[in-house]
Amino acid sequence: MRTFLIAGNWKMNAGPAEAKQLATDIVNNWKGKTFSSEALLCPPFVSITTLAECFSETAFKTGAQNVHTEDNGAFTGEISTSMLKDAGCEYVIIGHSERREYFHEDDELVARKTKKVIDDGLKAILCVGEKLEQRKSGDHENVVKTQVNAVLDHLGKDVSDKLVIAYEPVWAIGTGETATPGQAQQMHQYIRGLIAEKWGAKSGDSVRILYGGSMKPGNAKELLSQKDVDGGLIGGASLEAGSYSEILEIADSI
Repeated sequence: MRTFLIAGNWKMNAGPAEAKQLATDIVNNWKGKTFSSEALLCPPFVSITTLAECFSETAFKTGAQNVHTEDNGAFTGEISTSMLKDAGCEYVIIGHSERREYFHEDDELVARKTKKVIDDGLKAILCVGEKLEQRKSGDHENVVKTQVNAVLDHLGKDVSDKLVIAYEPVWAIGTGETATPGQAQQMHQYIRGLIAEKWGAKSGDSVRILYGGSMKPGNAKELLSQKDVDGGLIGGASLEAGSYSEILEIADSI
């Protein structure tokens, strides 16, 4: 049986009170039951400690959606790796398409953040993916190759167990559109090949690659059944206890 990573990205949703209720509902859905997948939820910064407390005696894990490259200092509004660890985080999402688009994070900054996260003992979920025009022009593989290699060039293969890659076709995020299972598998296989080329086949096989483009209960089984899809980075569906739990159930059934 495969062990998937089912990661929820709550984006700018669910302050502490709402997060507590949602986390409690998720935990209650699994009372008296167990799951074999790795279950992770990444709330806004203000809700991290709330989730960590709700999950303290469960198998659910807590992560963050972003981090700064420095340890501390005059960086108003930012947060450091040590703060995230102290708050109970195990993972950090890096380079989400919304961070790249709205906050102008380039490949160099994404690489620095990824290295910082891993160097400081957290696991990084590196997001990569192409826009619609890049997919239509046939340039999608080159776009993803540039994004992946920018990070791999800053790391060594000895940290392959600390790196997760999430492929998110930007045209399928928040639009209701989804890459076909075949399209997802093709790109995941391509990314795995890029890792193998840089770090060797063993690392290529061991780095988990998640699908991050509108996974939901209705398409999770098809997507997770693909050979090179190791889980999901889930947006809207992770904000509903029932749908997130259903995806976790589906993962456990494969």
